[in-house]
Amino acid sequence: MKKVVSLVLCICMLMGVLSGCGSKPAAPAAPAAPAASAAPAAPAAPAEEKHAPVTINFPTAGASGALYAVGAAITDVWDTKIDYVTASSRASNGGIDNLNQVADGEAQVSIAISSNCYQSMNGTDSFTGAANPKLRVIAGLYFNPNQVVVTEKSGITTLAEVKGKHFAVAAAGSSVEGECKNHFTAAGLNFPDDINTEPLAFGDAADMLQNGTLDGAWIMSGAPAAAVTQAVTAGCKIIDIPDDIIATLQKDYPWYAAHTIPAGTYPNQDKDVQTSAIKMVMFCSEDLDEQTVYDLTKTFWENIDALGEAQKNLQGLTPEAAVKDIANLPLHAGAAKYYAEIGIKA
Repeated sequence: MKKVVSLVLCICMLMGVLSGCGSKPAAPAAPAAPAASAAPAAPAAPAEEKHAPVTINFPTAGASGALYAVGAAITDVWDTKIDYVTASSRASNGGIDNLNQVADGEAQVSIAISSNCYQSMNGTDSFTGAANPKLRVIAGLYFNPNQVVVTEKSGITTLAEVKGKHFAVAAAGSSVEGECKNHFTAAGLNFPDDINTEPLAFGDAADMLQNGTLDGAWIMSGAPAAAVTQAVTAGCKIIDIPDDIIATLQKDYPWYAAHTIPAGTYPNQDKDVQTSAIKMVMFCSEDLDEQTVYDLTKTFWENIDALGEAQKNLQGLTPEAAVKDIANLPLHAGAAKYYAEIGIKA
């Protein structure tokens, strides 16, 4: 019986060996597929870092001048369109005061004529001993014409004939007083000794011209200016600044340009008036951060059509012209970045 069992076992073993011959071992079973699940989510983009709040104080000029309205229009756009900026304009004594306020940190952005900006940056003329090398340009704007308004009864037809007359020269130390000095000197007068000067704001000067208690006034402002409109409506006129005076000025002050105030700009103005002009410059301090100035510049130009509708002096401005005729003053890095992005080489 034992022999029979052993024989059966041997036969089973032999059949097992024969069944495996000539065949490949079975492939190992594939691992079970993991349970279906949603694809892993892409890493979340980092939240955009919010800019810290920025306050922009923007001094302009007297409340009756065009510059006051220009500043109000610009700051309204910035205040509305840039979420982290609170911007407001306010009256001031004009360009020199504006430059000093920015230099002292009392204001962040303002406007002045390019000549005063140059003097401030280099510490000359009214800024002797108080240079502001951090002054930087956001944009050159429009040409600011000199407007010499006189009464008919004064008999004044030329700058030289202002000698001995009662004449408003704006606030002492202002950019307008500087214009008076340059022009009357070029006309052969000894300024201020040859003139009975009166330091008056434009609005006050217009009132006195209107009531005849003043012979003339120097108003440097974008045209039309409210004070000039008031004066010419009352019978005053604007006199020419001729080529020879402008040529004399350009020998020492290359920022001057001849400029025409077209007939019809003011009531009762039936002919063109030739005068001198200097480009207005919107400026800030180098200390104002690059992103803020980039956003200020970009927002200004992206809304220039609306700004032109709000304020006539801002009509027709272009970024291409904004970097020209600015007395070689440097752009702020934030402004330069914007101009480079739109293909304008400073």
